[in-house]
Amino acid sequence: MRRIVVPEPVSRAAVWSRRCALFGLVLAGIAIVASRAGVFDPAEALAVLATAMVFGLAAPIFALRALVVVWRTGRPGIGPALGGTALAILLLAYPTWLAIKAMPMPDLHDITTDATKPLVFATSAKAVTARRGAIHEQPPEAATRLQSAAYPDVKPVTIDLPPVEAYTMVVSLISARRWAIVDQQPPTARLPQGRIDAVARSLVMGFADDVTIRITGVSASQSRVDIRSASRAPWTDLGTNAARIVEFSNALQAAVDEQ
Repeated sequence: MRRIVVPEPVSRAAVWSRRCALFGLVLAGIAIVASRAGVFDPAEALAVLATAMVFGLAAPIFALRALVVVWRTGRPGIGPALGGTALAILLLAYPTWLAIKAMPMPDLHDITTDATKPLVFATSAKAVTARRGAIHEQPPEAATRLQSAAYPDVKPVTIDLPPVEAYTMVVSLISARRWAIVDQQPPTARLPQGRIDAVARSLVMGFADDVTIRITGVSASQSRVDIRSASRAPWTDLGTNAARIVEFSNALQAAVDEQ
């Protein structure tokens, strides 16, 4: 007579560990895709991402419970528990890094190289539509002082090029970074000041930051370039805008030096 062996059921906690991690990854993917597609605004995308993180945190808790059950009863479940934990680590790694990075960062989201003569974003219909109605007021004096202390490298750039040539080089650098130009006014011999408004996006979530660049003729052969970069979300930008300005300024100076 053949003996029927009924396999031990897998620990339910182990199964739920893997399910939570997988569901969290799916939610995170939805948040990223919808944010980059413009379906979610930053607040909505972060709300969905936060929900994904909750499921990510639940996965190792279920995994620990599963390990206890496996130890006490000998039931299978090690594989799903460890798999759920690994997926949870994958899900939580980037947000955890961001949280650590945010701790020493100042609460700033609008950075400018010129606080005395503020850069103003374009108000044309095209620019306003591209910004989705976002209005960037001038940073208060307290924010300006905080910026000076936190980001001393954020400064205007004076380059040895006449305004028209400087403007052309700035446009080229913007295009190389795939920022979307939404408004522009080139300098002329009569008015040696040009302006370019663009939209830059963050690497992972695709959050939109608004950038305006002013090119002012200092002399016939020199120009001053000022940059303002502002996030649409009213919370800390984790240093993104300051880093963008410094990187662009350095690239501009390097491009001039190579000529």
